[in-house]
Amino acid sequence: MIYRDFQDMKLSGLGMGAMRLPVIDGDDSRIDETKTQVMVDYAMEQGVNYYDTAWGYHDGHSETVMGKALSRYPRESYFLATKFPGYDLSNMGRVEEIFEKQLEKCGVEYFDFYLFHNVCEMNIDAYLDEKYGIHEYLMKQKAAGRIRHLGFSAHGNLDVMKRFLDAYGKDMEFCQIQLNFLDWTFQGAKEKAELLKEWNIPVWVMEPLRGGKLAKLADEDEKALKALRPEESIPAWAFRFLQSVPGVTMVLSGMSSLQQMQENIRTFAEDKPLNEKERNTLLQIADGMVKKIVLPCTACHYCTSHCPQGLPIPELLALYNEHCFTEGGFIAPMALAAYPEEKRPNACIGCRSCEAVCPQQIKISEAMADFSQKLGM
Repeated sequence: MIYRDFQDMKLSGLGMGAMRLPVIDGDDSRIDETKTQVMVDYAMEQGVNYYDTAWGYHDGHSETVMGKALSRYPRESYFLATKFPGYDLSNMGRVEEIFEKQLEKCGVEYFDFYLFHNVCEMNIDAYLDEKYGIHEYLMKQKAAGRIRHLGFSAHGNLDVMKRFLDAYGKDMEFCQIQLNFLDWTFQGAKEKAELLKEWNIPVWVMEPLRGGKLAKLADEDEKALKALRPEESIPAWAFRFLQSVPGVTMVLSGMSSLQQMQENIRTFAEDKPLNEKERNTLLQIADGMVKKIVLPCTACHYCTSHCPQGLPIPELLALYNEHCFTEGGFIAPMALAAYPEEKRPNACIGCRSCEAVCPQQIKISEAMADFSQKLGM
């Protein structure tokens, strides 16, 4: 197992994410505790020392199961991370209640790492609202030693991250973002990583395989990669990409089987970052994957000046592209929750004025209608 320096600590390069634990009969709320214990035991044996859970994972059962699985080991032998669930606005006034319950569920007296969970368009105003006292309370817990290191995770856009950092950046020790070779450009992960570098904040990676979508590629793409590294598996390419990104300290993988864990741990037995040719090949594959599905909006904004509804069309198309590529997911609905009703895709009246000036000849009105239908608007 390779290790990364974080302050005075040595963190395993691979961390076990507890959002996709093995379950019983496909029911996400019923974690298979026996299989999970086997995976935790194997991870500990192989030198994995970072375990990441959260309040809402597996219908609220992940923290309890992971706490139980780790209780077999000396507390100082592993690092445990969990998060304040600000993805649900009804939780904003409950930070003390939730934090105390999390300690109880995990069966610990402190958390090594604690995060503001999922800073995004929907909750940034609430996170920054002093009336909830979230930042103040968590800083007090850090001063008391009940939080060793404080950070945040973010699915929001670059501007949202900037707002959060302007308010609390001086107190943030790490940041968890969705980073992989596909989202390097598709979701602007490159710019997010560069922003964190400006703040001297190390990067924690979530979704390195994008929920498994990058574990298998088209035959021609796999053939191109095999020609460069015959011995490397396709999932390993995604991890090698991350080993090539400056500032990446922790890579979290939500492994749902022992086999997945064994394969990933083999990959993290050594550092093998990509060279320029390999990196460019991988990014070209990502570009091709995106172009097969998404609309070619260049955000020129010609459309916005011709929209009688004043819709932020490039932003909506970017969210539409994400939703189509992911085949659903929570990112687009979450972001749209922060938009006024009159600025959402269902506010499009289908006049096609925008389409008359679109250099890419995108059928915007059809995209807005399809987006609305997909979201049940």
